[in-house]
Amino acid sequence: MTGASRIAVIGAGPGGLYFAALARQLAPDRRITVFERNAPETESGFGVVFSDETLDGIAQADPKVFAAISAEFARWSDIDVRYAGQVRTSGGHGFAALDRNRLRAVLRARCEELAVDLRYRTAAPPLAELAAEYDLVVAADGIHSPTRAAYADAFGPELDERHGRYIWLGTDRVFEAFTFIVEEFDFGVLQVHAYPYSATRSTFIVEIAEDAWRRAGFEALAAQEWGRGESDLASVRRCAELLAPHLDGCRLIPNASRWIRFTTVRNARWRHRNVVLLGDAAHSAHFSIGSGTKLALEDALALAASLSEQPDLAGALAAYEAERRPVVESTQRAAQASLEWFETIGRRTGQGPDQFAFNLLTRSRRVTYDGLRARDRGFVDAVDTAFGGSPGVPPMFRPLKLAALELRNRIVVPPLATFTSPDALPSAFDRAQLTALALGGPGLLIAGMTAVSPEGRTTDRCPGLWSDHQEAAWRELLLAVRAVSDTPVGLQLTHAGRRGATATPGPDGVGRPLPAAEGWPLLAASPLPWDADSPAPHEANHIQLAAVTADFAAAAERAARAGFDALELQFGHGHLLSSFLSPLTNRRTDRYGGPLAHRLRLPLEVLTAVRAAWPTGRPLLVRISACDWAPGGTTEAEAVAICRALGEAGADAVDVSTGEVVAHQRPPYGRGYQTPFAELVRAATGLPTVAVGAISGHDDANSVLLAGRADLVAVGRAHLYDPLWTLHAAADQGCTGPGVHWPEPWRAGSRKPPGPGADRVAPRLHLLRESAPPVHRRWRPAP
Repeated sequence: MTGASRIAVIGAGPGGLYFAALARQLAPDRRITVFERNAPETESGFGVVFSDETLDGIAQADPKVFAAISAEFARWSDIDVRYAGQVRTSGGHGFAALDRNRLRAVLRARCEELAVDLRYRTAAPPLAELAAEYDLVVAADGIHSPTRAAYADAFGPELDERHGRYIWLGTDRVFEAFTFIVEEFDFGVLQVHAYPYSATRSTFIVEIAEDAWRRAGFEALAAQEWGRGESDLASVRRCAELLAPHLDGCRLIPNASRWIRFTTVRNARWRHRNVVLLGDAAHSAHFSIGSGTKLALEDALALAASLSEQPDLAGALAAYEAERRPVVESTQRAAQASLEWFETIGRRTGQGPDQFAFNLLTRSRRVTYDGLRARDRGFVDAVDTAFGGSPGVPPMFRPLKLAALELRNRIVVPPLATFTSPDALPSAFDRAQLTALALGGPGLLIAGMTAVSPEGRTTDRCPGLWSDHQEAAWRELLLAVRAVSDTPVGLQLTHAGRRGATATPGPDGVGRPLPAAEGWPLLAASPLPWDADSPAPHEANHIQLAAVTADFAAAAERAARAGFDALELQFGHGHLLSSFLSPLTNRRTDRYGGPLAHRLRLPLEVLTAVRAAWPTGRPLLVRISACDWAPGGTTEAEAVAICRALGEAGADAVDVSTGEVVAHQRPPYGRGYQTPFAELVRAATGLPTVAVGAISGHDDANSVLLAGRADLVAVGRAHLYDPLWTLHAAADQGCTGPGVHWPEPWRAGSRKPPGPGADRVAPRLHLLRESAPPVHRRWRPAP
């Protein structure tokens, strides 16, 4: 156990009080002092929601606290989505909520019982004094933490203030479930996050986009300075008027309520010497996933435990942060996805009620198709039917017509470079890989990174399509694939631009520049090297650009003659055409640079030439980078404008990727992190889109498709791991039918083989079996 016998806690919120109680329990000889500037009876906030996971932790760590709070829980399992005048309900979720002020009272009483020194109406002494007097200072002083601000250089805070507005209210309308209200007005969309937390009250958070907030007149109502504890009563009345149909004559109840912007708090470090951050002082996560108090209580438990498990204070604080940071960052990723979904809710308000509800419920990527189906099969079956499918047929195995090509399912194998072609011809490995992938049963397979000219190669081991010999080799390869599979096969054409003349990527996935004697001249929109170690490319002149356009058209003709079913043009990832589209890489002052209409000129010239050369009816896709993940890069509005122009010029679908445009990018990697851009393009342009990037499970693929975020899903790395990924996904889901095509010689393997213990039948061990909990449980407190 550490030597932290004197501990100061700044802030008597749930996190600070719970930590004080637990730390005192574990070491009764500790002196723990809690400083709180407010009076104990000061009310703050409304209801808080707990997950089963957090409740299990409380039950194990402090049964007295658990017994006290569980006696007052509001419990339910349903989520209601009120949208377009209709209600859709999904059950089986499980919620427990409590008045935040009752939670504080229970924790305060527990601290008093354990002889914690609670100093209400007392501001904490200066931080330097506390740190000198106490062995440990725990800063549980909230999202606007003075402690974090005082030691900003040490903690390295990053405060991401969002642009939407929200106001936190209560109501004496007692909702029966977690309720999302989405209402469209002439000024825009108004949404509500509401849930019950007692027999008489519910939390009621109203959220609105900044521009809609202004148009609705809230800016004028809120245009004054507010004193401590004051509420914007005019805005509260306006919300009550707008949302009256959902209040059933009940009132909205303010508590220091006014319009604010949500701030996501991140810190590079949570500890500095003997000072440590806890709860919102260390991190925050958007209220739409109900995680603030949950995270603070979990922090408190982990910090108290680490103090008892580690031999010294430094080790305890390091262990606390190491344990909690991955959990918090995972929650923040989900919260960020949820936050951004609600910020852009207008993209989805054209959907029908069933699909909209599913989209909302899966917004954070934590809740998925399979998860919802396990909780409430009837809800997912209804959405499946509304999507045009049959219950039991997962969305990924629904057919799609792309141009004149009928795809049996919605899975695309994207271009997977092999770097096995030193002579620029498709290699034996290419043939083996493409054959295996075709046999794996996707809806579309795209062979890739095929250069339209020798100087357009990324490496000297990439294939090309600029000669008769290459055309014949590709034709022969396609004949071999089609001898065993009818999977449609497409080809991606590219010119690497400034990303060319690199060595084959190593284990880190990075291809470093070839020595000058082994490389070749590079072309780009502007003479900007990829990074400090790369050679500067030549700024392509008009003659060279015309040659590039002709090369793409000629390669498209060759691809058609070779027999490819589809064609994809690489206009993203920093390749030549991408370098013209991004303002970060196009610094030209001629008619190919400057405003977006000029930056689009070369890509549209190439697309137009390819469209003329490529047969009508065979799909023509274009891959773009919809975001550069760097300041000053392509905006969402520009991405939409680019895709709209591509569609008007003849693209049948857009493969919506992001990044790899500049070396200093900072993408927020994570499951499905690029999917929102496919949804953006699809909603704004009506073009079919392919969602790409970090989608590797069939559950995620089904979620993307059923939510209407994309029409097709590209699964890349997972197909390197398992070329039969699509067929195995079908077996895992027990799916058969026209969307699943097992090669006849493998049909005996179309069912997942049993694993160890699969033949064991469990005996009855209980006299009476417990009945399964109901899927739908509403909060209906006794009168």
